[in-house]
Amino acid sequence: MIDPRRQKQLESLVQKLALAESQQINWALLNLALTHPTASQTANYEHLEFVGDAVVRLASAEFLTTTYADSSVGELAALRSVLVSDRVLSQIATRYALERYLLMSSSAAGDRAGATSRQADALEAVMGALFLSTQDLSYVSPWLNPHLHLLSEEIRQDPARQNYKAALQEWSQGEFKELPEYKVEETSTIHGDRERFTAEVWLRGQCLGRGKGRSIKTAQQAAAEIAFRLVCPQRPEAQTVAQRVEPYPPAPTSDASL
Repeated sequence: MIDPRRQKQLESLVQKLALAESQQINWALLNLALTHPTASQTANYEHLEFVGDAVVRLASAEFLTTTYADSSVGELAALRSVLVSDRVLSQIATRYALERYLLMSSSAAGDRAGATSRQADALEAVMGALFLSTQDLSYVSPWLNPHLHLLSEEIRQDPARQNYKAALQEWSQGEFKELPEYKVEETSTIHGDRERFTAEVWLRGQCLGRGKGRSIKTAQQAAAEIAFRLVCPQRPEAQTVAQRVEPYPPAPTSDASL
């Protein structure tokens, strides 16, 4: 049984999702989807997150193949990789104020560094709960697709958006038939530290950018963004970014890249 106050909270979220026909919702599953592991070690959203990870990929694939039927599989896969990223899922979760409905410990609530992954995980768990309630996407696609449409259009207009590493690689191959190299150093041992890793991106003996992130991937993306805007001055903001880039020393002769 769900506490009546909690039930009202869950119903409020369902209203935000504009799911008018909610008779099939398994409220126990939805409650579980919004229970962080710090609130319960045994009854939390982890298994539903696992299901939701597949659900968001399926929903994205269905949306993209229908909306962009003339695109290649490679183009669709590239779009989907951005749409299902933690950063994008966290943005969607924020629009629904999902953390207000998430049961978690006070220490987890105060962990700002972990907010992005926490919100993305919870959103996936919610999708998992809604999918299992109906065994289809009828409770997922109606509210998710508008976000996918807006974001995919933004990405198509600017292929570098949120995927600067791929954009820089495409540019370097076209210009020099070479790939950039990334060197990553772990500068903090604190799990969840937003500046845990520092990455440098090198091309033809020059360091074009340096960035930091809580994972190797995010640090590399941050470095790639600086580099891409530097080498593509026709893009907006490139000049101002270039002016902020500090000078880098020549490439070392014996430093192994990670």
